[in-house]
Amino acid sequence: MSEPKPITDAQLRRFKPLMKVFSRFNAWVFKASSGRWMSSFSGRPICVVTMKGARSHRWMDIPLMYVPFESGVILVASMGGAPRHPTWYYNLVANPDIEVRAAGKTMKLCARQVDVDEKARLWPVCCEHYPDFANYQKRTDREIPVFNCQPVG
Repeated sequence: MSEPKPITDAQLRRFKPLMKVFSRFNAWVFKASSGRWMSSFSGRPICVVTMKGARSHRWMDIPLMYVPFESGVILVASMGGAPRHPTWYYNLVANPDIEVRAAGKTMKLCARQVDVDEKARLWPVCCEHYPDFANYQKRTDREIPVFNCQPVG
């Protein structure tokens, strides 16, 4: 099996506008159908995360891959192994209080970026749930951030 090819900045610039439109549509369909439609990607479940924008301070819905974990979820800021963090990464760093719709339930969670040691413990769990995460890490030089999102209080 060949090594995953890195995503270039030029490819990212071309792909990002399409991804933004599709993500908005996906979140809308997911919410309108109570998660019955557009609730998976590559055969794996997705969630819709409602978060506040870091700069706009507006609430937005973002469909994301997730890993069920403890009483909440793990979110992986992989963006397919792109050379930069996804925009939502900065939203979670600035505003960690989120709402996650997944598997028929809605949870109020607090997103916490894990440190290197905790990531070493959680990364195999993430890759077991969605094996492509390992390829995404190989595709990029950046360390892919991981958020452990657990109930508030």
